[in-house]
Amino acid sequence: MDLFSGRFFLSYYVVDFDPFALRFPEGFFLEGVRWYGLSYFAGFVIGYMLLNYYYKKGRSPLNPEANANLITYMLFGVIIGGRLGYMLFYDFANFCANPLLFFQVWKGGMASHGGFIGGICALWLFGILNKMSFLRLCDIVCTICTPGIFLGRLANFINGELWGKVSDVPWAMIFPNSAPNTPLENIAARHPSQLYEALGEGLLLFAYTQWRFWAFKLPKGRLAGEFLIAYAIIRIVCEVFREPDFGISLIFGLSRGTFYSLFCIAAGLVFIAVSKYRQNAREK
Repeated sequence: MDLFSGRFFLSYYVVDFDPFALRFPEGFFLEGVRWYGLSYFAGFVIGYMLLNYYYKKGRSPLNPEANANLITYMLFGVIIGGRLGYMLFYDFANFCANPLLFFQVWKGGMASHGGFIGGICALWLFGILNKMSFLRLCDIVCTICTPGIFLGRLANFINGELWGKVSDVPWAMIFPNSAPNTPLENIAARHPSQLYEALGEGLLLFAYTQWRFWAFKLPKGRLAGEFLIAYAIIRIVCEVFREPDFGISLIFGLSRGTFYSLFCIAAGLVFIAVSKYRQNAREK
């Protein structure tokens, strides 16, 4: 089926896109180029362009060469962290049975919270090797990662995965993958929770971090802390409309996305506390 061949059925839109932007000839070692992979690529390209813009406007000490190195660190940190986070947080049993599953990235499986951890580790290492403030780097990078989150959620939507809970709201949609091998008329419409997350975690958070970045002179670490807290709150709200992943148990009655977001809030509070402590120490 062609990419934009979704259609309406019983007044509900059917999300039935081709997950591949480009398919390779049969027999090739890869099936093709997925929209999900392109979303990662585009997200890092946009991030690099924003970093260079910050440098030109005097808002970042990183020149284009340093920005290219930083993006490389972030690329490895986010991908390794996101993949490892998925295996540990969502597929631990299979990972223990076969650790080599980690390398089968073409089969999908990335965790945003794991990506945050990997990204933070990459920033910490980059800061040490380049003798730069870790908190300053976090403040800068948190303003450029939301376009990638936005595009990633759109790719989730195109893939027809991570769908929402059953609903009869006018904008509900039918995701055939939510009930494979079931006649279309028997598949319940659901919230397009991927789009909710794209708007909230992507566009809304991008607008907020850009506003705070340009309009205020914040102490180091403050913006990074606000970003983590805001992301967690938005994610928790979106989880209300999102169907928990099939076969993955809840934790204390909470979905995994909600539970892990609580740690994001805790981390954000730590960033803000450290930022405030250092600011007070300088003022004494």
